[in-house]
Amino acid sequence: MASSTVPTRQRETRDSVVIRFAGDSGDGMQVTGSQFTLETALAGSDFSTFPDFPAEIRAPVGTTFGVSAFQIHFGGGDVMTPGDAIDVLVAMNPAALTVEVRDLKVGATIIVDTAAFNERNLNKAGYARNPLDDDSLAKYQVLKFDITKLTADAVKPHGLSSREAHLCRNMWSLGLLLWMYGHERTATLEWLNRKFAKKPTIAAANIAALNAGHAFGETAEMPEHLVGYVVPKAHARPGRYRTVSGTDGLAWGLVAGLRAAAIDKLVFAGYPITPASALLHTLANLRAYGVVTFQAEDEIAASGAALGASYAGALGVTSSSGPGIALKTEMLGLAIATELPLVVIDSQRAGPSTGMPTKAEQSDLFQAVHGRNADAPLAVLAPATTSDCFDIAVEAVRIATKYMTPVIVLSDGYLAHAAEPWLIPHEADLPRFPVSYRTDPEGFHPFLRDPKTLARPWVKPGTPALEHRIGGLEKDYDSGHISYDPDNHARMTKARADKIAGIARDIPLQDVALGNDRGKLALVGWGSTFGAIHQAVTIARGEGRDVAHIHLRYLCPFPRNLGDLLKRYERVLVPEMNTGQLVKLLRAEYLVPAEPFGKVTGKPFRVTEIVQAIRNIV
Repeated sequence: MASSTVPTRQRETRDSVVIRFAGDSGDGMQVTGSQFTLETALAGSDFSTFPDFPAEIRAPVGTTFGVSAFQIHFGGGDVMTPGDAIDVLVAMNPAALTVEVRDLKVGATIIVDTAAFNERNLNKAGYARNPLDDDSLAKYQVLKFDITKLTADAVKPHGLSSREAHLCRNMWSLGLLLWMYGHERTATLEWLNRKFAKKPTIAAANIAALNAGHAFGETAEMPEHLVGYVVPKAHARPGRYRTVSGTDGLAWGLVAGLRAAAIDKLVFAGYPITPASALLHTLANLRAYGVVTFQAEDEIAASGAALGASYAGALGVTSSSGPGIALKTEMLGLAIATELPLVVIDSQRAGPSTGMPTKAEQSDLFQAVHGRNADAPLAVLAPATTSDCFDIAVEAVRIATKYMTPVIVLSDGYLAHAAEPWLIPHEADLPRFPVSYRTDPEGFHPFLRDPKTLARPWVKPGTPALEHRIGGLEKDYDSGHISYDPDNHARMTKARADKIAGIARDIPLQDVALGNDRGKLALVGWGSTFGAIHQAVTIARGEGRDVAHIHLRYLCPFPRNLGDLLKRYERVLVPEMNTGQLVKLLRAEYLVPAEPFGKVTGKPFRVTEIVQAIRNIV
């Protein structure tokens, strides 16, 4: 008896793959990408993601400025960036194709929904004729499917309206991509059942669309060169992992810092602003861990409430993006004058003013280090990766409480939303730095300083015999009373500066992330540029070039050995997502001839851009 079984096609192995899902804001591209990421993590691959949002809440459907995209780079090696050129583009409409096609590799695969390529949508996207019908995409492999009809057929038994059926297209596309790379669907099926637990018909329809897309990949007559693929599992240290975004890492790190400091409450006061709002949303779900969240009426009120919480003995935390940090400046000055601990998270975005709200930039460094009236120093830290956000948040709490100072943490729009695998630390391995509130009235005044840290005492209001007054007016060094004496002001100004400078004795020496501690060229980065710089230096060193990577996590004060380290290199190049802010700080501090390499497009550096910059020098 003849078998009717379809022959199994041999899957090809790929070391790594870059996929981008793109469509209208309402097409569910972020959900699709997030679920593909989850299944990728469960498959054992290393990965890095890059969600790319439009600035408009609801741009006109089918327009290029309303395109929402999600990129994931996954593979069996050490994946440190969301990838440069795209291997697979899922374009749900012509606008997505016209915006994203410029980033495709030659020979890349494009998957399109042909139903969306109608005359109206083509006109909105700026096409004079349908690119699916001419040779404009000849250098790519184009898979043309009527995803709209295939989805409608799959969900028809569930009685959805045409609009509801249309919203299931992303699950059909996800099913096809999961088949293409041999991923399971289990986690996504469970997620759909949870998400639509109160709408079982919608859940069933989305599951049907997901399964239909997967089955289509198994049974459709694909071109011979478009087979399924296998991406090897990544080698990882033993332990328990989970996917973490930068926002998650910051939130959990703040709670871990709260526990480490043995403080009862963390009071987070914020005001909605892109891309910082997600931190408020995340912390609001952590009430069981001593977190109190408050959405204030404006940025100034939010920072004031957080500072008031610190005065009361809690850990005050506030958050914003560039324009909001500008509004918080006056309250930051008050925090410096009153010398109270305060953690400020700045999720940087492109500016000035409202700029490009959903695009990443590193242009708040000057604002963080110098952006206040008078001499008003504070500590500034920056996480290098999404998982590093956890450690930096813990460190921010330590420095803020030990030195009684505001600490600004410079995240950015990329780190806030990007995700990667995170090795969950054991609780026993987390640091402990319990704070000590002043209770002894003997010899007390509110600005009596610790001789080592120069920090003033932290006193909870209501502590017997320790009533005191603080405020923004200058205080007498020896009594804490208001003082207008010029010599005293000079002494207090120096004391505040020396306190922040002294933090350099309490942080690690600057190391070299990759390469030798001397040589022809050092690339110095900070923040989210870490992955792109690291991989670029890896490539350049593989070509025999004498180059090293130095990455700064402490930006004020700098590590105490940084100047000596930089002077061991013939040239210093500083890639950063601004027009040269760290370069100017390094030149001013150490008189080294650091050279700028800026990017202000709202998107992260590509590895190839930095590799070419290295080749031009070495």
